[in-house]
Amino acid sequence: MPSSLTDRLRALGRGRRPRALSVAAANLLPLVGVVALGWNAAALMTLYWFELGIASGWALVRGLFAGRPSEVEREVLISGPLAQRRVGLSLPLTDVQVRLSSLLVLPIAAPILVVVWAVVGTLTVGVVGGGLGAEAIDTVTLAVLAVFVGEGATTLVEYFGRGEYRDHSAQTAFTGVFARGAAIFFGALFTVTVVAAGTLEDDTPISALDADAVGLPLLLGIVAVKAAFDLGGLYGDRLAAFDESSSLDLGFSYDPPEPEPADGSLAEPVETVRQPRRARVAGALTTPLGHPGLWYIAGAFGFVGLLFAIGGNWPTAGTLGALAVAVPLALAALDHELRHGLVEYRAGDDALVARDRLFGVALWRVEPWDETDLRVERSGLDRRLGTETVAIELRDDEYRIPGLDDPEPILDVFDRRADRPDGPERSGD
Repeated sequence: MPSSLTDRLRALGRGRRPRALSVAAANLLPLVGVVALGWNAAALMTLYWFELGIASGWALVRGLFAGRPSEVEREVLISGPLAQRRVGLSLPLTDVQVRLSSLLVLPIAAPILVVVWAVVGTLTVGVVGGGLGAEAIDTVTLAVLAVFVGEGATTLVEYFGRGEYRDHSAQTAFTGVFARGAAIFFGALFTVTVVAAGTLEDDTPISALDADAVGLPLLLGIVAVKAAFDLGGLYGDRLAAFDESSSLDLGFSYDPPEPEPADGSLAEPVETVRQPRRARVAGALTTPLGHPGLWYIAGAFGFVGLLFAIGGNWPTAGTLGALAVAVPLALAALDHELRHGLVEYRAGDDALVARDRLFGVALWRVEPWDETDLRVERSGLDRRLGTETVAIELRDDEYRIPGLDDPEPILDVFDRRADRPDGPERSGD
């Protein structure tokens, strides 16, 4: 953003005022509707359902532009090694980025949010939505538009203007939506259960519930419970501060990974070590052994191909059979290249740095005596290829560098003598 616009947004976003105004508006609208406009349960649940959808949409926007990387398990096929690369696409005239790890999370988060929205809608609008009168449609529509504008203004002013995106990953950007969905879900569940128990016969379907049977006190109770959840989200930072200062682990305090990649600077002299070509090819061919999901993909193609073969359609069956082999191997090769083949290990006088050759960023850095154990192992594949694997164990992590012709430049970084649990060095060394 241009500096003048950024400064204005930051000025507007000081304190908690924009978000407090948005929360107040989102809770005053249903209160006014229930008390002054005669809304019934159908109108109230319709507004809350659309509010959840609006919040989910803006959460996806916040997740897309989150400033910190998302955490993805390193062992996950393809997504794991991609998420380790802390890179992103910068937006012109701003310091906002679309991070690669966020793009890996959004295709999973978006369907989950859609499912949550559909489930909540089934229990709310699906049960009492038939009682939404024509006279309430206009006011509910205006309230939905007001909620959309309020949520958007809060995102623009606080998330971008105040720079809150710098403290969030795509994963933390969605947490408030699930809390809001839970509030609406349990509020609707309680309402439907209480009213159905008092107004419906034993054999009457729940769809016959009369929205007007929900009295004013119960509607006000729903509004109050929803407001309490929103206030909890508004003051979530204080809950996180309390969690950090106390000995209890309440789950409110969580800091996403730092946005910057590891320090890649090294003291001279620097030696570069890479996997040889034979280790890259063999590693790609053996990757499916550690990823059962690839076997499921092969099985799916093979099963469909078998059905075509039974029907006598041999060309299609042959094509699917070839895909059953080619697709898993292609995914395995891509995964192995991202993990090892496209990574070079730069051994300097003061540290060992793993550097990604695809994006040119450092993946991790280990300095002497950061390690708690150093081993040189030889798997069955290593013995066939004449290579070795270096395992660097840290206090809370472990890095494995497989398929090396000569691990000595890496071992020389550390003062610790490497253990060789699989026997002596290779013959001829």
